[in-house]
Amino acid sequence: MIKTVTLVGAGNLATQLGKSLKKNRIEIVQVYSRTETSAKTLADLLGCSFTVDLKKLKQADLVIVSVKDDALERVLKQINKSSRVVHTAGSVPMKILADYFKNHGVFYPLQTFSKQREVDFLNIPICLEASSGEFLQELQQLANQLSQNVSLVNSEERESLHLAAVFTCNFVNHFYHIGDGLLGEKGLDFSLLKPLIQETAQKVMSLKPIEAQTGPAVRFDETIIDKHLELLSYKPELRKIYSFVSRSIYNSKK
Repeated sequence: MIKTVTLVGAGNLATQLGKSLKKNRIEIVQVYSRTETSAKTLADLLGCSFTVDLKKLKQADLVIVSVKDDALERVLKQINKSSRVVHTAGSVPMKILADYFKNHGVFYPLQTFSKQREVDFLNIPICLEASSGEFLQELQQLANQLSQNVSLVNSEERESLHLAAVFTCNFVNHFYHIGDGLLGEKGLDFSLLKPLIQETAQKVMSLKPIEAQTGPAVRFDETIIDKHLELLSYKPELRKIYSFVSRSIYNSKK
């Protein structure tokens, strides 16, 4: 049974995961980060020690690695090979850990995280994969302490899940940013769009996304689309995005 955890990384995910683990009485033994400021900030929040040297990681039942994908292998090479290690990356296969650790796996919370915004892990999907049935069982026990939504997802499935998440979260949020900018140019506040955003999100809780789709692109209303393209004449990149997405929406209904 996993009772103690060391966190490698002190970013958004590590911060929220660490807080949830502590809330559920899992002892955080230590926090590692490349910078002392980040490591100390999270360690102080969790009431544990910190280090900026991976060779000085304290022993724990589990090491959770939450770093940028391109830093993952560099970090793994420096962790004690007797450790039991999981990473939290959506698009990195589990096999990246196999050359370094006998007991290894993936502990992937499917959510967008920010340090400053509290999240409730209870309903966050946690996707698991492990090198053995015994280790998987321990990860399931840990995940079940945090969330009511725990799934077994292999590396290939998780890669597709992460891709879908980029479309439905990161890209959509970028569109919010674009909308915010367009409104700001006219002195309008983004809050005007928030009820629309809430209703759109709520609709896909009960309808398939294609059934919830509305707007001029669904019926390819060229009068409105051409007017919008005219309004974007001073932003050629946004014109391209608008045209491409409109055509994609129209084709999806065929």
